[in-house]
Amino acid sequence: MSTLPINTVINGECVSEMKKLPDSCIDLIIADPPYNLSKGGEWKWDNSIELHGMGGNWNKVMQEWDDFTFESYMIFTKEWLTEAKRILKPTGSMWIFGTYHNIGVINVICQMIGIEIINEVVWYKRNAFPNLAGRRLTASHETILWCNKGGKKREYYFDYEYSKNGDFSYDALKTPGKQMRTVWDISNNKDKSELAYGKHPTQKPIRILKRMIKLASREGDIMLTPFSGSGSECVAAKMTGRKYIGIELDNSYCEIASNRLNHVEENEDQLGQLSLNLFESEAIE
Repeated sequence: MSTLPINTVINGECVSEMKKLPDSCIDLIIADPPYNLSKGGEWKWDNSIELHGMGGNWNKVMQEWDDFTFESYMIFTKEWLTEAKRILKPTGSMWIFGTYHNIGVINVICQMIGIEIINEVVWYKRNAFPNLAGRRLTASHETILWCNKGGKKREYYFDYEYSKNGDFSYDALKTPGKQMRTVWDISNNKDKSELAYGKHPTQKPIRILKRMIKLASREGDIMLTPFSGSGSECVAAKMTGRKYIGIELDNSYCEIASNRLNHVEENEDQLGQLSLNLFESEAIE
């Protein structure tokens, strides 16, 4: 087996970089792929008018890397999911973020290529940004698919004890000592430390990533993120005592991730209290 690029953020294209990895070598994959929503007009909020619970500036994601035709998005999704399935261990899990823009495509392709969907999680954002056009409901959730490699045996790891009795005091929907449900109430606001070295327009909060990592992996396991952005998944892995491999196409985000990782201690499994009025909110149009 070739040596894995452990604890590295690779500047490269995710499919070609995953092709370099051997079969069944990764314990956990967290994928935050392009949602294919950089379409339509631009929307911005410059915070010139105070809106309760909404701190900082906001703008709709409009990025070249997030703009596909439907056909090209289908092809791209099948390519990266096929490689992800190949490199994932039978005991491993994969978490995939999405919205109505892309999650249906991901769901169908998972079923086409034999990836088993364990659960569909609704990530409820209580601080969701209002719909500025006033012509539809306010988008206040994202969808997360929890998957495994599939096959006759369901060998994936699940920390049931943590799911029942972990510290989820930040989640108003999680009752202590009760089974975790598939709706998670987790604010999308970030701690100061998460933005100190730069940010990504679709950056996920460390808190939700740590939950995924702890539910579906053990300390010392290898977590891979094929769309690492500013490195949040890698930071969360390092905080919780896991190894990591990140892949990111944009070198400027690789540099942000490197700076963040250089300032995180291994097993630094804690975050300060969020100051909800200080940090930027992300919305889905």
